Amino acid sequence: MSKKLLLNAKEIDIIIHRLACQLLENHLDFNNTVLVGLQPRGVFLANRLVALLKKDYAIKDITYGSLDITFYRDDFRRREEPLEASSTNLNVTIENKKVVFIDDVLFSGRSIRAALTAIQSFGRPQSIELLVLIDRRFSRDLPIQPNYKGRQVDVINDEKVLVHWKENNTKDAVYIQTNSSK
Repeated sequence: MSKKLLLNAKEIDIIIHRLACQLLENHLDFNNTVLVGLQPRGVFLANRLVALLKKDYAIKDITYGSLDITFYRDDFRRREEPLEASSTNLNVTIENKKVVFIDDVLFSGRSIRAALTAIQSFGRPQSIELLVLIDRRFSRDLPIQPNYKGRQVDVINDEKVLVHWKENNTKDAVYIQTNSSK
């Protein structure tokens, strides 16, 4: 098993700044926008974006929260190990709001499909966009594409994209891990 560094902490920071600027261009004051970090790993990126928008761009009122999609996944009963649910912290109705899902890696699209189902419990949004740090472009099972992407990566199926956040790892980094025994 080998691991190759794709992005270091400085590169991740630059990408997050760019993504924040793109959000700002499309949502201006965020009055009608709800940012939703997908549990568990999209929340780290969502928290960083919200902090950046508040601090560097003086956006005062940003509505955001986290959404757990564990039991909305189409594979949750097929796994051998028991799944651990994360918490949903979305204390707002999303009726007629612009919703932006935020996740670390877009792989097969199944997590986003689950999020589309889960969000219906909170109302009917005006629109839904997708922001991801890493887009694994050639691995999609469903026709889902991001509106905002930090980096597009072409990896083969036996490779994994691992995002490390300093909040739960020792530092920010993105790796490509190969599981081959070469």
